[in-house]
Amino acid sequence: MNADLPHLDADLLPSPDALRLRADEDAGHPPRILILYGSLRPQSFSRKLALEAERILRHLGAETRVFDPHQLPLLDSVPATHPEVQRLREWSNWSEGQVWVSPERHGTITGVFKNQIDWLPLEDGSVRPTQGRTLAVMQVGGGSQSFNVVNALRVLGRWMRMVTIPNQSSVAKAWQEFDEQGRMKPSAFYDRVVDVMEELMKFTLMVRGRSDYLVSRYSERKGDAIQRTLAEAAGAIEKA
Repeated sequence: MNADLPHLDADLLPSPDALRLRADEDAGHPPRILILYGSLRPQSFSRKLALEAERILRHLGAETRVFDPHQLPLLDSVPATHPEVQRLREWSNWSEGQVWVSPERHGTITGVFKNQIDWLPLEDGSVRPTQGRTLAVMQVGGGSQSFNVVNALRVLGRWMRMVTIPNQSSVAKAWQEFDEQGRMKPSAFYDRVVDVMEELMKFTLMVRGRSDYLVSRYSERKGDAIQRTLAEAAGAIEKA
């Protein structure tokens, strides 16, 4: 038994078989997973769920980072050169997969969570901070089970050009699913979180090394070809 994961039957959760999943171009390092959560409360259940997910991912062999949104300014209130904005963008570029966890507030994601996504541009020079990365979505709620947040996160993931995995987790009455140490109790909810993290690891191994090809678009290739033609024409005029 893993002392850090007392509710996990480790014999039934082997690390994903990378040889069966990864591309020839795969560098072979542990999958890099960035975890974002959406609450600043001292007893944030989205943070507790994010940390529980991190423990499972590490058990499965991932390298993880959890972004703390406390010092991230509101969008456009400071320049993008702000250190926390730069940290978020650098960590997104570093990642090969991401986990998004938000509470449900007024039927949708929180402003704290959306602010993090809004700071991630679709394009940053020649770098796209999220395109082609895998994504797992989860939510916590104070009442009965809802899927409003995970549905909203899927829309965001599609807009950010990410590969969102099929499985997801919605933890109802989250206040009774964690113990006094902030650890998730054994339950069907916990087992679903394990399912989601296992699936994310498999999809990340399968997609990385292939993501550039998978998300290559005709319209973008056409646009690039036009720009090259214009640049060549301009160069010819300068030489004439």
